[in-house]
Amino acid sequence: GLIYCSITGFGQDGPYANEVAYDFMIQAMGGLMSITGAPDGSPGAGPQKVGVPIIDIVTGMYATISVLAALSERERSGKGDFIDLAMLDTATAILSNQAMNHLVSGATPVRRGNKHPNIQPQDVFPVRDGHIVLAVGNDEQFQRFANAIGNPELAEDPRYSTNRERVNNLDILHPLISERLAEKDLSDWIEIFNAEKVPCGPINSVPMVFNDPQVQHRQMLQNLPHPLSGTVPSVVSPMRFERSTLSFDKAPPLLGAHTEEILTALGLGKEDKA
Repeated sequence: GLIYCSITGFGQDGPYANEVAYDFMIQAMGGLMSITGAPDGSPGAGPQKVGVPIIDIVTGMYATISVLAALSERERSGKGDFIDLAMLDTATAILSNQAMNHLVSGATPVRRGNKHPNIQPQDVFPVRDGHIVLAVGNDEQFQRFANAIGNPELAEDPRYSTNRERVNNLDILHPLISERLAEKDLSDWIEIFNAEKVPCGPINSVPMVFNDPQVQHRQMLQNLPHPLSGTVPSVVSPMRFERSTLSFDKAPPLLGAHTEEILTALGLGKEDKA
């Protein structure tokens, strides 16, 4: 009945099975750094890693999903399982649309900075007092966007009326958008775009995230009791359940904090820790 989840760099078999791994190197080996960063030939060009250990995080999430699936299967069969998770496998899996772009077309995905490879306009654009992120996701949203910036004719132009043509003619469209957005401040555009239901947002620093009214309303930052420091500020789980409400009355456990409790539940004594 035991469910055992192994997480390693390369898995339990294959030519790299015995090699060590870290998030940074797996971001490189898994192709993520080849599609992250400024385009070749532009200032600051070159491969870039993601700003957080994304492979570590996502592999942990896959581990959770795998264990939950194994628990569900055990309810039916009464048998446990051994789960073999590899960081490189995870990195390959999250290539997502970039992988399919290559597999379908044969082309090699490249770094495009903040430009989405398949949907436009989605990029960082300069405004009068900073920058704004636009994430226009379909043709209907583009119509609203064109109206919002005062150029409704763009949505009727065959070069931009469909996403396919916007991607193909981005070299022309992008400067037009940049010129228009530079005429107003960030707060002005956010108000205008929100009124038109055009997806957009500011580029917040980490402190700004925790000052965001929506983040505060959702109580993503909470001070939890801690055995060593009284309380500790913690980013809590983003999961929200209507029936099974999560409680945040304990800080993350110290190393080995529950060893004795778990051994006792298994009918083992302290001498069995080793």
